[in-house]
Amino acid sequence: MNDDVAEVLALERSRLRSLVERDMAAAERIHADDYELITPAGRTHTKATYLGDVASKRLEYLDFEPSSSISVRASPDLIVLRYIARIRLSVGVADDEVELSAWHTDHYEKRDGTWTVVWSQATEIVA
Repeated sequence: MNDDVAEVLALERSRLRSLVERDMAAAERIHADDYELITPAGRTHTKATYLGDVASKRLEYLDFEPSSSISVRASPDLIVLRYIARIRLSVGVADDEVELSAWHTDHYEKRDGTWTVVWSQATEIVA
């Protein structure tokens, strides 16, 4: 199980990096086809809408990284990660830059021997 946890932790860092760098090939591989994101504003996005927004720069991550240690809950086919993320992004046509801290929870499943992220949820931390 420790090897799986290490693999998923590395995969999560790669996922965040792929979103910042708009490496859509890597992001496509890491996100499950049925992936869903719940944003800090409570909006739900499918993989297609989320990655489409990142690819088109409607959602442009300037920074996206853990700013706390990453807590892990693991079983043989499910690993859940929870951490505080520092997120700086540009959103929409006006290119409004936003910086926030958010609790971030990611659910990874092992499917056909490969780990993939299936759910993400971010909850903004308001000072």
